[in-house]
This record gives sequence, C-alpha cells and structure tokens, in this order.
Amino acid sequence: MNKSELIDALRDATGVTRADAERSVEALINTITNTLKKGDQVSIAGLGIFEAKMRAGRTGRNPRTGESIEIPAMRVPKFRAAKALKDAVK
Repeated sequence: MNKSELIDALRDATGVTRADAERSVEALINTITNTLKKGDQVSIAGLGIFEAKMRAGRTGRNPRTGESIEIPAMRVPKFRAAKALKDAVK
C-alpha cells in the first residue's frame, strides 16, 4: 500500500472527502516527522513506537574506488512494532 492508497482507504473508512483524507495523512506524517526532529518519540497504542536513535560513526569503503571514508555519526528514525501489531501479522 502506498500513500495514495492509504488516503483512499481512509476516505472509504471515514466517509470524508479525498482532500480531507489527504490533509489528515499529511498532518499525521508531518507531526511524526517534527516530533522525531525534536528528539522525542511517538507512541501509538496497538501500532508501535517511532523514535530517533543515534547511529555511531564508522569507517566505510567507496565501492567504486575502494578508498576508505569516514561515515559520521547521525540520527536515524527507528520503528518498534507493538505486540498487538506483531500478533495481527503472524
């Protein structure tokens, strides 16, 4: 399912217009993104937890030249699925 299909599913489930469903999906994505940018986590019961974690810096290799390069430490988004979601997918 992609973003457009998610918007259509939301529209069908709630009976709102496609424009309203699209604004709702965009608002949810923006809220999660902005919360992670601040360093906080988003916990949605039954779905899981979105959080930003630090990934340590490391030495990598340029595949084209074989040259060693330093990859800096950075924050990356992580998702941990809730038990209810894991059980539903089994």
